[in-house]
Order: sequence, then C-alpha cells, then structure tokens
Amino acid sequence: MSIIIMITQLILGLALLVFVHELGHFFAARVFKIRVPKFYLFFNPGISLIRFKKIHGRLRVKFLTKNSSDTEIERNEQGEPVLNENGKPKRKLLNLSALPDDDWRKYPENTEYGIGWLPLGGYCQISGMIDETQSIENLSSEPQEWEYRSKPAWQRLIVILGGVIANLILGVFLFAWVIGKYEKVYIPNEAVTDGIYAYQTARNMGFKCGDKIISIDGKIPERFNDAINPKMYFGSIVTVEREGKTMDIVISEDAYKVLKGSRGRLIDKSNYPVIVDSMVKDGIAYLAGMQKGDRFLFINDTLSIPTWGTLFENLYLFANQQISITCMRNADTMRIELTPDSLGKIGIIPSNPYQLKPYSIRQSIAYGWKDAMNSLTLNVKGLGKVISGEESASESLTGPIGIAQIYGGTWHWERFWSITALLSLVLAFMNILPIPGLDGGHAIFNLIEMITGRKVSDKVLQHAQTVGMIILILLMIYIFGNDIFKLFK
Repeated sequence: MSIIIMITQLILGLALLVFVHELGHFFAARVFKIRVPKFYLFFNPGISLIRFKKIHGRLRVKFLTKNSSDTEIERNEQGEPVLNENGKPKRKLLNLSALPDDDWRKYPENTEYGIGWLPLGGYCQISGMIDETQSIENLSSEPQEWEYRSKPAWQRLIVILGGVIANLILGVFLFAWVIGKYEKVYIPNEAVTDGIYAYQTARNMGFKCGDKIISIDGKIPERFNDAINPKMYFGSIVTVEREGKTMDIVISEDAYKVLKGSRGRLIDKSNYPVIVDSMVKDGIAYLAGMQKGDRFLFINDTLSIPTWGTLFENLYLFANQQISITCMRNADTMRIELTPDSLGKIGIIPSNPYQLKPYSIRQSIAYGWKDAMNSLTLNVKGLGKVISGEESASESLTGPIGIAQIYGGTWHWERFWSITALLSLVLAFMNILPIPGLDGGHAIFNLIEMITGRKVSDKVLQHAQTVGMIILILLMIYIFGNDIFKLFK
C-alpha cells in the first residue's frame, strides 16, 4: 500500500508541475496569437488515453485512439518518395483541404487537448517552433502570421520563458499556502529568551547552548526559523549574544557537509527544561506512568537533563535499553523505568515556553517568497557543488524513484505540498539552464538574435535540438540507473 501511495503522490505532483509549466507556454503563445495545435499532459507515443477538441463550436472527445501524423511523405511526379541528403524520405505538411471534414487535423486553428499514457512529462506544441514535437521539415513553407517563427524575438523569448515563470509562481504560491494553511504560526526570534540549543556538530563550529542569534550576515531574522536557516552553512557570519556580550561566528563555505551526519540537528530552540505537556496514548512514557507536568532531571541518576535538547541528543543512545528517569512531579521526586524504542523515542511532547505569533495574509505571501528563494538558492548552490566536483553526482542527483521515496509511503498534505513547491522551483531552475532542448537553450538563441539582430538558422536550431535531446536522454538514463542502484545498496 505504501508503494502505491508513493507512486500516486509522485504522479500527482509531477502532473501538476508539468501542467502548470506547459500552461505557462500556452498562455504566453496565445497572448501573441500563436497557434497551439496540441496541449498534452503526459507523453502519448503511439496512443492517447483521451483527447478532445472543439470543432465548429462543438466539443469532440476520443478515448484510447491511435495518433495521426501531421505530415506525409513528399513524392515526385512519378509517385516516388523524395529523399533528403541522408537518403531518407522527405516529409511535408498534410494538405489539410484534402482531408475529410471529420478529421481533426483539418482544423489546426483549434487546440487539441489530451492525456497521454506515459507519466514522465507533457508538451505544448507551438506552431512554427523547432522542438521535440516538430522538426525543420515541418517548417518548409513560408512563415505564417500565426506561427512562432514569424514573431519578434522578444515575443518568442516570453513564450519560451512562460513555463519557467509559471513554475516559479506556483512554487512561491505553494510555499505561501503551506505557511498560511498548515504552519499558521511562528516563533519570533526575540521570543527565544533561553537562546539556542547547539548540538555537538554545532558546538564544534563554535556555537554554545544559550547563544542568542542576533543576525546572519548583518540581517536580523524576524522568525526563529530564519535564524537557523541551512543557507548559513554555505558560508556566513553569525552574530550571537553570549553571556551579555556579542561575538561573531564565522562559518566556512563547506560547512554544509556537516548536515549529512548531524541527524538533521545542529541548532534549534530546545534550550528549555523538559516539562511533559502531553504523551502518545498507549506510548512508552504513557504506559510507564509518566504524567503531564513531570519535569525531567536525570537519566540513570548520573546524566543530567537540564533541557529538551539534552534529552533528544542523548536519549537515542539508550535505544532498546531499559533506563531510569528521575523527574519532579509537583514537590516530589519520581523514578520511572522505561525502554526507549529503536529510534530513542518514548512518546512525549514537551511544553513550549515560547509564545507563537500568527501569520497574517501579507506575511504568508512575503515569507512564502522568502522561503521559496532560500530553498531555490540552496538547490542552486548544491548543483554548483556537483558541477565543480565537490560533491558526488550519484549521491546528489535524484530521479523519479528517489522523488517518490521523498514523498513517502504515507499521505500528509502538508508534506506533499511542501515537496511539490520545492520541485516546482527546481523544475523552473533546471529548465532555464542554457542546454539545447530545454527552455534555457531556446532562450539563448533568442537573446543572441536580439543582441546581434540576426536570426539563428533553422538548421542550427535543429542540430542543437538533437544534441540537447541526446544529452537529456543520457542524463535521464544516468539518473534512473542511479535511482535503481540506490535501491539495492
């Protein structure tokens, strides 16, 4: 069942991202009166699951139908195929006027919408554009006013960037949505009066428990989450208040490497006493007789537990071992025997001494943008480390299988939207890379034309598209193979 949930979340997430991306291209093309013959969610090699098109004001629908070509083999007067320079038959656009009235291809001015059977992407076919949906042979006729190639370079650039912009907007919107819908509240940085709890890795970097973070690279964080942003571990200067004095902690550019072995914990707000607020019903602490309001003092009479961070940092060391917890209940000292689970958890939720502040709508949007940009920056920096060789590509790059595992085997909407938001930003960034076949590759050629005043030839575009597709296919094979290899490590 968990595998089904993983796959379902992956397909739903990718479907949303692809749909929005292609919708960005679609709307931009229609603004400039460029025809869009086909708009498909998922790829449809050979067969389409469903397709529909409006003809003469009436919506026509077809299910599980074989795809029809928009071109035909060009023949000479003797009826023999005309060959190109590679010895292959040339193809030309169909003579639409010769098609029967019930043939959808006779009405190219109307968009055909559909859903393919291969859930690995989708496409928006734009008339007069050389891409994966059509080659130079489809463009042998004179440019028409409703074609992409007949428009000014700046308009073509906007059409190309439409998908990237749409994914960027979606990512920011989803970040803001998660904040407003699920998080709802935040802890102001100045409210953390006990200072941070610094785990061992952070202590090695110069932090101490009780430090109050004043600023990061001179910027004063409003939320405590901003004060512990992972971006600081790519190089920063953190100003803290320690015992009434301010001091700077310089973090090197390669400090991010400590994130891998830190169990996800470097700095948090847990520098306050462990007072039980609630427990998991029928959990370990509950069954052992622990009660709301109990305050932790020691583990096994010797390990002092002054703060929640101390408990969290040490409890996993006693996984599956019976221990004695000394706690204060009202004015009495109690000893409770229990055995933490394999993860070192006992099923308690400590009371939070810090007052939460609700997000306003304006703050949800503002922080949605800020969190989105921070996440995008982290991923861009991470990719830069891979390209420079500082990080292993096999460990850093993740494909569909890895993404499905990130979504997880249980369905949590907050996590689903958070992951999808991040993927939308990553998709926007990856598409803007100047690689032929991607939006960034097309954008580069348009920028060259805008700067030089000379249009790049169709043959160059065709060759670039071919090279780009080969690179992308090889990259996909590598990523898929890497995902499969990780499953069996």
